[in-house]
Amino acid sequence: MNTSCPVLTVAENHYVQIQEKLEREMMATIYEAIAKASEQASQEMQAVEIDVPAPAREYFVSVAHQKLFLLLCGADTETFEGGDPEIATNIIQNGMNIRDHYWIRRSET
Repeated sequence: MNTSCPVLTVAENHYVQIQEKLEREMMATIYEAIAKASEQASQEMQAVEIDVPAPAREYFVSVAHQKLFLLLCGADTETFEGGDPEIATNIIQNGMNIRDHYWIRRSET
């Protein structure tokens, strides 16, 4: 029996479909929240006539990234206390693997 690429049962296929749908919805919510925060910051700063540019969209992306990183590591998202350094290392390594596979190695070919 080939176990490297098993055929999913009906129940497993339903599970995958539900999970993928929820992931798409979750990401749409996150993207929408980032766009809303960026737009709202711009509007609110203009309304009080602050002569400094509003934070860029990337600022809000980085805030979400940092909070989610802390959450994954088991740390308090406000104090940064209690995180697992091994999990943090694995997450960072995963990011480096993505960088190497999709951006560095492909650009060299």
